[in-house]
Amino acid sequence: MKKRYYKRVIAAALAAGMVASLTACGGSKVELNTGEFQEVDPSELEFPLAETATLTGMTSYPANTESEPNNRTIFKRLEEKTNVHIDWTAIQSDQWADKITLAMANPDSLTDFIFSADFSDSDLLKYADQGIIIPLEEYIDAYMPNLTAVFEKYPEYRKMCEDTDGHIWALPWIEQLGSGKEAIQTVGNMSFINKKWLDFLGLDVPETVDEFEQVLIAFRDNASAIQEEFGIEGSIIPMSCIVNDGDQDCGILINGFGEGYGDMDKGRHIAVTDDLEVISAATQEGYKDGITWLHKLYEEGLIDSEAFTQEWSTYVSKGKSGRYGVCFSWDVANIDNLQDWVPLPALTADTRNITPQNGSFTSGFNRGRCVVTAVAQNPALVCAWLDQMYDPFQSPQNNWGTYGEDDDFDIFELGENAEGGEMLVHAPLGDASPVEVREAESVNGPLAVLDDYYDVYVTCPDDAQYRLDWIKEYYTPDMNRDYVYPNVLMSQEDTDTIADLETDISQLINEKKADWIMNGFTDADWEQYLSDLDAYGLAEYLEVHQKYLDDYYSDVDAAEQ
Repeated sequence: MKKRYYKRVIAAALAAGMVASLTACGGSKVELNTGEFQEVDPSELEFPLAETATLTGMTSYPANTESEPNNRTIFKRLEEKTNVHIDWTAIQSDQWADKITLAMANPDSLTDFIFSADFSDSDLLKYADQGIIIPLEEYIDAYMPNLTAVFEKYPEYRKMCEDTDGHIWALPWIEQLGSGKEAIQTVGNMSFINKKWLDFLGLDVPETVDEFEQVLIAFRDNASAIQEEFGIEGSIIPMSCIVNDGDQDCGILINGFGEGYGDMDKGRHIAVTDDLEVISAATQEGYKDGITWLHKLYEEGLIDSEAFTQEWSTYVSKGKSGRYGVCFSWDVANIDNLQDWVPLPALTADTRNITPQNGSFTSGFNRGRCVVTAVAQNPALVCAWLDQMYDPFQSPQNNWGTYGEDDDFDIFELGENAEGGEMLVHAPLGDASPVEVREAESVNGPLAVLDDYYDVYVTCPDDAQYRLDWIKEYYTPDMNRDYVYPNVLMSQEDTDTIADLETDISQLINEKKADWIMNGFTDADWEQYLSDLDAYGLAEYLEVHQKYLDDYYSDVDAAEQ
């Protein structure tokens, strides 16, 4: 309790200081709350409210979709259900990062809550120490029964939301689709191969790196025949990707080199050994050999020359033109179509392995999805309204889309479960792009979709189900590592240390990866790279990660005893 009280005193002092500073400068005189828990009678928060209340919120929206949140069916229904009107400030997604940073620095432009904050751990702790956001744990316990139910069923999620003092500074996004090595998030950048082209050329799906190379060569050398057979306009591209771009990166191909770690963590470039040691995946001999092999493919004209610079829209446009033999994405339906493609299994080099993405064993999780700011004068009402996002019938709609809209396509139809209760039934996607349809309808924000909601509140979406099936069939059998790095919230000091170190470390790794795939490298280049990473503090970087991994498994072991 002393820690919690002390933190509130700090927040109060910072908030008061901010107001005093702004007033002294002749600027804003906005009143900020101190973060002290403000208790209200729960009867005042029963929805729909007796009288309309207005709150302010900030959110992002994808380009080329509805820019006014209150015009979206989901928010219209929420206003009718709660009698709470939200005065939104909406920012286009591609401008979000810059504009939200400016907004958080100026109380005049802040709203009661930031719906789609997506703040990093460093951001959360920074804004908490500055008194710009308020702690939520007591509001959750008192006024957020839907989220509390999630935490009670899966206490690991609450633990993952808490800082070292037990404070919760943000509301999470949780999406369970499978668990452990069968969770849908274990593999992001799936590799896909054009089965139509393979069949036309009489080739099998490759299983080794050598077989894969020969298949790409066959695509290249038979380009004219492929173009003529399938009426393709534009040059044939044996393999395309976007290097260093998350799910579009080609890194999954090199999991089989050396000891088989690859480099599946595109942000931190770390992996966990079976001895519970945190290592840098991008300094292993297998990584070096894998990048050497990718350079060989590039030299042979087998990798898209634009793989290092192309935008998502260009990548998709070429894919929709049917020009790819191999591509990488969360779902190939976003790039081309489902009928002509199959997942490419793990490729054997020195070994055969798929390294799951860090954090994936607890399914999809975003700790910093939504925050309540010190501008909020009625934080209990803000939290009670945000708790509606965790309603088991509401969360799937926020995540994917809704039903009953007067437009061309709805994600859901309203149906019944086996017990006769209302259930959201996924409508067939047909030729529609899952990404585009969902962006047009969903609102995202804080939510929780749990495995036990399926076939009770919502059906499992077709594209999620076939992706779960792919992972179970093609990838899980080759996931030979026991551990992934868990979702942990470090202290402010350690978070800052990691953020500072990671900037240079990750930039160097990504720059060298792109450069070496394109231009190749020597042993001397590799040794200089390792030396530069050491100079950037790689040892300290791994040491801090190791400390929290040890703590995490100490807690797990204690809980199991």
